[in-house]
Amino acid sequence: MLRIVESKDVGRILKRRAARLEAAEQTVRPILEGVRKRGDAALVEYARKFDRLDRKSVRVPQAELDAAWKKMPAALRAAVRTASANVRAYAKLQLPVAKSAVASPGRKLGQVIRPLDVVGAYIPGGRYPLPSTLMMTVLPAQVAGVERVCACSPSLAEAVLGTAAYLKVDDFFQMGGAHAIAAFAYGTRTVPRADRIVGPGNIYVAAAKKMLAGEVGIDFVAGPTEILIIAADGDPRWIAADMLAQAEHDTDASAVLLTTSKSLAKAVAAQVDRQLAVLSTAAVARVAIEKNSAVVLVRSLDEAVEISNRFAPEHLSIHDTSLIPGIKHAGSIFVGPYSTEAAGDYASGPNHVLPTNGVARLRGGLSAADYVKVISVQELSSKALRTLQPSVTTLARAEGLEAHARSVEVRFE
Repeated sequence: MLRIVESKDVGRILKRRAARLEAAEQTVRPILEGVRKRGDAALVEYARKFDRLDRKSVRVPQAELDAAWKKMPAALRAAVRTASANVRAYAKLQLPVAKSAVASPGRKLGQVIRPLDVVGAYIPGGRYPLPSTLMMTVLPAQVAGVERVCACSPSLAEAVLGTAAYLKVDDFFQMGGAHAIAAFAYGTRTVPRADRIVGPGNIYVAAAKKMLAGEVGIDFVAGPTEILIIAADGDPRWIAADMLAQAEHDTDASAVLLTTSKSLAKAVAAQVDRQLAVLSTAAVARVAIEKNSAVVLVRSLDEAVEISNRFAPEHLSIHDTSLIPGIKHAGSIFVGPYSTEAAGDYASGPNHVLPTNGVARLRGGLSAADYVKVISVQELSSKALRTLQPSVTTLARAEGLEAHARSVEVRFE
């Protein structure tokens, strides 16, 4: 049963459970060390144990990827083509651009954009096959111009392998869990060392990414998925369906509605029960609804926005565009009754790899910009450097860095 609570209780409802990464780290540490020291030998051992690997190498042959694409139903292939085109087009909008300008006479400043060399995309292989996550992680890298785009998954779902073939992924590996993260972080004879690892995963993947951050770039440490909906009115069937779409991901998922309407609150709660009764994924969704979800009655939409900003949700659904100026923290915003979060998960264009656990206070979702470096460029004339000389030498000596000051002065002796 979906709870209906007052806004004074929202802290208890929205309180996130601390990820128990400490215990996972203890499990993960020897796996990371094993792959670091023994490379492919350890990687294959772990892949045989955890990923049902039955070949000599974790690399999936190109012929197997191509065969999977051919076996996929025509409707699924068409969906992949449509979604890929939209994701690719949106990724192009996100790329920073090279630019330069004369900031003052003789002082030319700018930036150049350079892609990362190697990226590793992690595609979970647990309860559901996720070709959509493959598209969301690989396509922005390709748009950014990454030279070698690799992907891995612990399972060999036909839809994932076929999508990898369509996307022309450079390397696909059958590996998952902490050993996959270690392989991308350290590199082995088979798996290239990645500059950045992207994509969601379970608690062991999250622990491995956290422990190896710095050794390799990561997107963020992901937690359970979440949606927060703000609505003063609307069709209760649609709102309930959106909440269940999030709840079916995982028993730790959460779906919360903030509303000023008691009648809408009751209608949505009733619809959730009604739809759960015929939902094929109800075993998972029901737990998430009962444990982690609620309808919260707020006094005003302003209060709803304040609560939302405090929570910094992964997905934020709003039924009124006038709320957007007040939104400070969200992974992705869905506006209007037809902008269902499921469209964003698959085909509308923006990325579905999004920050959870309040990380939306710090950054937005995965972007093509995550796959490039913005490198500053500066070119000074003699006159421009002479103009800056007093400031540079004074600051250098204030910091006790005499050679810095002299490196400017020597040019004018």
